[in-house]
Amino acid sequence: MKKKLFALLLMGAMVFGLAACGTNSGKPAASEPAAEAGKEGTGITAESIKVGFVHISDPSDMGYTYNHDLGTKKMQENLGLKDEQIINKYNVTESSECDTAIRELVEAGCNVIFCTSFGFEDYMLAVAEEYPDVQFCHATGYKAADSGLENVHNYFTSIYEARYLAGIAAGLKTQTNKLGYVAAYPYAEVISGYSAFYLGAKSVNPDVTMDVMYTNSWNDPTTEAKVAQALIDGGCDVISQHSDSTAPATTAEANGVWQVGYNADMIDAAPKASLISARSDWSIYLTYAVQSVIDGKSIDVDWCKGYADGAVYLSPLNTEIAAEGTQEAIDKAAKAIADGTLNVFEGPLTDVDGKEVVAAGDHYAESSEKSAPSWSFILKGINILG
Repeated sequence: MKKKLFALLLMGAMVFGLAACGTNSGKPAASEPAAEAGKEGTGITAESIKVGFVHISDPSDMGYTYNHDLGTKKMQENLGLKDEQIINKYNVTESSECDTAIRELVEAGCNVIFCTSFGFEDYMLAVAEEYPDVQFCHATGYKAADSGLENVHNYFTSIYEARYLAGIAAGLKTQTNKLGYVAAYPYAEVISGYSAFYLGAKSVNPDVTMDVMYTNSWNDPTTEAKVAQALIDGGCDVISQHSDSTAPATTAEANGVWQVGYNADMIDAAPKASLISARSDWSIYLTYAVQSVIDGKSIDVDWCKGYADGAVYLSPLNTEIAAEGTQEAIDKAAKAIADGTLNVFEGPLTDVDGKEVVAAGDHYAESSEKSAPSWSFILKGINILG
């Protein structure tokens, strides 16, 4: 009897010891999750949740990371989280450095981790497979639905709607009927954006054309300035961008032409050039996703909201330099987008080779199947210069 009692006590001590080791390791055990964050019927408290972010730049870029960080702060305010509950990893390259950053967030006890750059997705998927009890959310990616991982999610906004509206300001302002676009990479996300911008401009100015040049970087102010200058030298008098810095705006102002921004109100940087900017309110998704983890609810595999939901919007129009009637034209189109009577990629649309890619009476339903943009046609009137 004594031997049996001793064996039971010894077994209990071993179980307790193993549990204590698991708690102190900082890693949730795959077989016995402590919180199972984000799964139906479970959850953790708002007071104990930890939220991690991996960013390719930092808020000083005054562009993409700056705007995403604004969303983080608004989410924090919405949910009443303390500063110590949010951990940011800034200036992380799209390399193995990303893998390290994600693992450090897991080790720090983060229950949900947001990876905000396109090139982070594969690194995130690899880590997510090892930690099924941590939720991983990736902006601009497209692999979550096919990954087979329940703890992986993609999110984006319908920024193309805001770009279309911003294009109206450019189409009404141009005097040469030639727009220029500083583009990061020849990815669908970028192509979708500048195509929507061009269509917005063309809706109010049928004679407009647009030159596009790639920087092959998300954030490189020096290259962005050089590309903007080349476009201006080629006769473009309104410059827009899918790049992270204010360099296109300041270059436009230095040359006496105009600019349409992205991610931030760039009027302060270039008050004589910046007309308006297309922006995303990331707080809408971040609040939804973090609240889902707190409530123990599943996060959508793919999430994308647009103008009607407030997920995309425009910075205030620079009425000092905008063409007369610009605000009225934007408001009219915005109302039509919000009520569904205007679709940005509405036919007939023809590509540069003369092929009809969207028929009359039809439209391309961007981001309807997956959150990431998929439009990759180069439309007639858009010239890719390099």
